[in-house]
Amino acid sequence: MSTGPLLYYITDRTAFPGDDRTRRHRLLDKIAEATLAGVDYIQLREKDLSTRDLESLAHEALQIIREHSRLATDHWPLTTALLINSRTDIALATEANGVHLPANDVSPQEVRATWKKCGAGALAREISPLNPQISVSCHHPEEVTRAAANGATLALFAPVFEKKDATPAGLEALHQACRAKIPVFALGGITLQNAESCLQAGAAGIAAIRLFQENDIAQVVQALCTR
Repeated sequence: MSTGPLLYYITDRTAFPGDDRTRRHRLLDKIAEATLAGVDYIQLREKDLSTRDLESLAHEALQIIREHSRLATDHWPLTTALLINSRTDIALATEANGVHLPANDVSPQEVRATWKKCGAGALAREISPLNPQISVSCHHPEEVTRAAANGATLALFAPVFEKKDATPAGLEALHQACRAKIPVFALGGITLQNAESCLQAGAAGIAAIRLFQENDIAQVVQALCTR
């Protein structure tokens, strides 16, 4: 993608209108759109799905990423990494690039131990040999420091601006969190209007559901990467 902030799309197919089949197709279309636009990370966050359905969806998503990355970049390795929310087993089984760990989940160290023991697939090895990408949800600056010490690859710091039933952390807390030795992504109420303030606070990138899912992703990427 163009020089600029790292971008992280978090999926939520339940936000699309229609029946389950329609929502699934809409989600896969969005994953293709995000890949073509050069989004760096896609987190498959479909927590309501059964193991079988989530694994099937992950396989489809990875196939789409593989095909559309080549169209978007015309080179190897892939530029968009797929992370599976919470499920290291499915990430390994589908050859995803890593996992996202919600708060109070297993530690990044445990994920790495499992990944090393079980081995990653060929696609994952092309991107990072036996080294999973691990993002961690953090709500306080000290949690980001701890995640870095425990082997996380990056942190999602939220909510910066808004989240239902949660007090916004604010830009100063984000700034403190960004002192950690891993990339920190701003999450929570991020818009094109306030994204620049997050980057000025030290965020390496922007993470969002609605910003990507409810807009033309190519236009969002262009707006964020040309500021």
